[in-house]
Amino acid sequence: LILLFYPFCLCTLCLSKAFHIHLTYSENGCNLWLFVPFACIGAGGWSPLLSDKYQWLEVDLQRRTQITAVATQGRYGSSDWLTSYLLMFSDTGHNWRQHRQEDSLGVSYVTTHILSSSSIIMDMDEFLFLNSSEVAGFDGRSSLVFRLSARTSWTARDSISLKFKTLKNSGTLLHAKGQRDHSLNLALEKGKLLLYHQQDVSSGSGGKLLVSLGSLLDDQHWHHIKLERLSTHLNLTVDKNLRQVHLPAELSHWHIYMLSVGAVHSHGLQTPILHNRNFHGCLENLLYNDLNLIKLAKQNSPQVTAGNMTFSCSEPVFVAVTFTDSRSFLQLPVPTSRLSGAVSVTLQFRTWNKAGLLLTFGLRQQEGSVFLYLSDARLRLQISKTGNTLLELSTGSGLNDGQWHSVELIAEENHLSITVDRDEGATAHTSCPAHRGGWDCRNPFQVFQGCMRLLKLDGQPVDLIKVQERRLGNYSALQIDMCGIIDRCSPSHCEHGGGCTQSWSTFHCNCSNTGYRGATCHSSKYEQSCEIYKHKGDTSGPFHIDVDGSGPIKPQLVYCNMTEDQTWIVMQHDNTELTTVQVSPDSNQHFANFRYPSEETQLSAIIGQSEHCEQELSFHCKRSRLFNTLDGAPLSWWVGGPASGHIQNHWGGASPGSRQCACGLQDNCLDSSFSCNCDADYDLWTDDSGLLTHKETLPVRSLVLGDIHRPGSEAAYRVGPLRCYGDKNFWNAAFFDKETSYLHFPTFNGELNADISFLFRTTSSSGLFLENLGIKDFIRIELSSSTEVVFSFDVGNGPLEVKVKTALPLNDNRWHRVQAERNVKEASLRVDDFPATVRAAPSDGFIHLQLNSQLFIGGTASRQKGFLGCIRSLQLNGVTLDLEERARITPGVRPGCPGHCSSYAALCQNQGRCVERANGFSCDCSQSAHAGAFCHKEVSGSFKSTTSITYIVKEPYEPSRNSGSLHSSIYSDITLRGEDISLSFRTSQSPALLLYVSSFYREYLILLINKHDELEVRYKLHSSRDVEVLSSRVMNLADGRLHTVTIRRQADMVSVQVNTHKHTHLPIYLTKSEGLDPDLARLASTGFTGCLSGVRFDSICPLKAALLHPDSRVTVTSPLVPSSCASSSQADSYAAETTHSLSGNRSMLTSKTLSSASHHWVSSVIAVVIFIIVSAAAIMARFICIRKETYRNQEVKAAQPEDSREFPLSSQTRSLSVHSENQKEFFI
Repeated sequence: LILLFYPFCLCTLCLSKAFHIHLTYSENGCNLWLFVPFACIGAGGWSPLLSDKYQWLEVDLQRRTQITAVATQGRYGSSDWLTSYLLMFSDTGHNWRQHRQEDSLGVSYVTTHILSSSSIIMDMDEFLFLNSSEVAGFDGRSSLVFRLSARTSWTARDSISLKFKTLKNSGTLLHAKGQRDHSLNLALEKGKLLLYHQQDVSSGSGGKLLVSLGSLLDDQHWHHIKLERLSTHLNLTVDKNLRQVHLPAELSHWHIYMLSVGAVHSHGLQTPILHNRNFHGCLENLLYNDLNLIKLAKQNSPQVTAGNMTFSCSEPVFVAVTFTDSRSFLQLPVPTSRLSGAVSVTLQFRTWNKAGLLLTFGLRQQEGSVFLYLSDARLRLQISKTGNTLLELSTGSGLNDGQWHSVELIAEENHLSITVDRDEGATAHTSCPAHRGGWDCRNPFQVFQGCMRLLKLDGQPVDLIKVQERRLGNYSALQIDMCGIIDRCSPSHCEHGGGCTQSWSTFHCNCSNTGYRGATCHSSKYEQSCEIYKHKGDTSGPFHIDVDGSGPIKPQLVYCNMTEDQTWIVMQHDNTELTTVQVSPDSNQHFANFRYPSEETQLSAIIGQSEHCEQELSFHCKRSRLFNTLDGAPLSWWVGGPASGHIQNHWGGASPGSRQCACGLQDNCLDSSFSCNCDADYDLWTDDSGLLTHKETLPVRSLVLGDIHRPGSEAAYRVGPLRCYGDKNFWNAAFFDKETSYLHFPTFNGELNADISFLFRTTSSSGLFLENLGIKDFIRIELSSSTEVVFSFDVGNGPLEVKVKTALPLNDNRWHRVQAERNVKEASLRVDDFPATVRAAPSDGFIHLQLNSQLFIGGTASRQKGFLGCIRSLQLNGVTLDLEERARITPGVRPGCPGHCSSYAALCQNQGRCVERANGFSCDCSQSAHAGAFCHKEVSGSFKSTTSITYIVKEPYEPSRNSGSLHSSIYSDITLRGEDISLSFRTSQSPALLLYVSSFYREYLILLINKHDELEVRYKLHSSRDVEVLSSRVMNLADGRLHTVTIRRQADMVSVQVNTHKHTHLPIYLTKSEGLDPDLARLASTGFTGCLSGVRFDSICPLKAALLHPDSRVTVTSPLVPSSCASSSQADSYAAETTHSLSGNRSMLTSKTLSSASHHWVSSVIAVVIFIIVSAAAIMARFICIRKETYRNQEVKAAQPEDSREFPLSSQTRSLSVHSENQKEFFI
């Protein structure tokens, strides 16, 4: 056992109750004191010669010893303490191995074992107290064969375990043969342990690789292997790493009758599985179940045959050196042979780095310098002088694979060669310095990080122990007599299939094509449901969803239908069309199986987290029954539910187990004596159709139809896609109304990877979101101020904080999202869309987060720093915590959290109104010209010259027929103070009348495209006033492209916007008009051809009503075709809220002539007419709005013909205008 101390240190090593080692530091250096407290004999001390980090203490424990702790303490009354140290162990006094804090060998025990005189073993493995330890040595020709006796009973559980150590990276460890010539084979290949299943090995078949585990197992240290065969699977353990493999079907009733160890006997592995078939090294305690096979060999048991095997472990001593960092170097004296001009260098190295300088030396007589280095994982040799490259050679490839590679360099006069792994290398003949020139070499060599051994100069081994004792050469930052290489990719910390690559000091995960991201491919790139995509502003379409986030379930591609209030996840299968049953002469039944592209776990997870799921099941029949049979057995059935599903005997629209169809449940079947329409067995086509809505029976997996072979029987079926809505996790929330309140859950398990995400809303400036404690470790997320979130944890390396400061306050009572992740490489924190903060983890520190307390949410048991507000959608490693369920039984916490509109109201666009719901919100589009979940979808229609829409608005109050002529006195002072009008159009017609608004008092507003393709707005706000004309300078409006017009008037101020053009004050021209301009009358007779969308007058949307909500108030003449004329609109993205203001890009139109006297648009009834020319007869749209209600008397009736006289085509207008005294009409 060696302790390597660094300066400025004090440490205590606790080996047993009777042996303590103390090291102290003073200004003069480090002092080491050894004493035995219970049997003190004298006193003594030790002081290192130099105060540097190359001082060590080596302890020979002399017996099997269990090391349970290493403790350190500072010197009493001083500032001396230990800052760091290395603990190393060996079983030969050479080839030391460093104990690491998170070593895969485990940290439970450190054991030692005496193998020979003056030798020590310290194996950091879980210690098994055995009565004896049996060791055997294999030299590459040795073998041990164990044959089970015929009396050995077969068991369903077999176990083989052993420990081994070797210098060879390949060789067959064990060959287990059973009946039917099947075998299992454990073999080393490039330092990894491979498990093969082989059948009929006599044929030379290669075998099937079942699993690969471990790495760098040729390090000449003890490694533990255990292979267990259970009923359905195999467990393979290498040191502390366990992999489970499904047992091949051929081995389900297979048992072993022969074991071959070392060298394979009676057949064995054939190439190309292994190049070196036999094992060279040592085995310890080779156990088959409870039999120690090495002990049986010692006892000359007839069951065991040993060949050329020794019962000891002898091995060569190779002293290695580790170059740890950029400061590492080894300087050796010049060989005397170099004076004659010949140089020979051989060495072995292993590394993960693609580049690094292996060695360099100068040529005699200053003829240049030789550099032997790695570049792109190839070995290269370069001779350069004064910055010019004279010669360059390269050989080998893939030399950064962590394996030992041998290098030989021979430099003689006029001859130079390099060889890698004894393969033919690169050779050059030169008479240096024969070549002058080349290119400027600007030190392209990186430092070498890796291990070297078997270093020879001119055939003479370099004694690295002398180097360590500073009796030979010079060095810095080296670890001598050990190879400190670590395989950071075995086991791999890259999750979800991410590829692992590594260098000497770190590893990298390639997450391409995995669907995950982050330093370890832990976090999913995709959202967990369509609901979340919808609330991010996405539209309907195919999306990848990952239902468990960072969990094991893979992402899947689904279709998200976001056109309704509910967001539907649609999962197709391979036959969703109506399918006619084809009768087969070979079967009396028709079988249909439905295959879903999603995996079973994906389907189950989606169904489980959805509020509602459904699937259409339809059966169309003609003399083909479903359930009606004499013996009661159903003729047809279907299979549905999780896994392989269960037989179901109900049909779409009915309850499980009812043997009914939808009509039977609703009591409206064709024949009331049956529960299905098809069971009536009529000789005519009918159907039984409906939705399956019970989630435990979904999805439909197969269908069996039985009554299809009778004469005249015909049938067809349809199984629709699986459709689900409602994400129960996304809206799961709890409201904390007291600082002392909290929720608690079981301990969070996130030892190596932890991701936490949630949404919060608060008005408080601080509070604890989450905390989980261990003995020393902890993890915590808190709001430290109104603009800062802190993610902190400790895994044994000291507390680490990751902070995000935001530019905006977080206590604004709006939802904010927090995403925190911690893995073995780094920790990150993101808040909303602000830049994330990332902190790197120590390269060789603790990595396991060990927690044991309960997980506290919203506060802690100490009731300090409690959180006030809402926490929603809290997920830990992809698992959503049910906050609402726990809140129902917790004082001070309420389930759910209202007030979503404070954050999501902006998603409701185009005058849509946000409406709170228990779980979420919805957009009320009743007063918007748009439709869709967020009032984002424009409603468009294609008009021909004969198309018209009549929209009738009923008066809100029933008028009194006895009102008489009092209406003038009642309504004479009522005015319509303003209007808000918007529409989009696409046309090639010029001129064209777009909009006409009229009252019964011959006041009107006209919107048109004039003959110059410009927009004109004409106001007549009082029957005695002149027409006011406002002209826009926006040109080319009849260019067949989509244009949007918005008009707002408030009192005497008018705002007009065309597309996104900036506003200018439009000039107003006054013109006399006793009635409708004759030019306008002629324009009306030409009709309008084009497309309209988003037609809105205040809260009235006639086009939307005609297309989406037709009822008795809407009459359409000639075809009105829904159109996508607004699809290219710049305002098409519904993720942005549409706002209308009277400032910014909009110009204000004012006129002194727009006096308050001209605002009297209202009489007893105000008739608002949106007029779009749709025929030669000039059909008009008349919207009738009222400010106060009264019975329309004879005077009002007399006003209507007067108003109609303003239009030259009044006959058709009258024919469509008034259907009753209580109805008002809109015409388009």
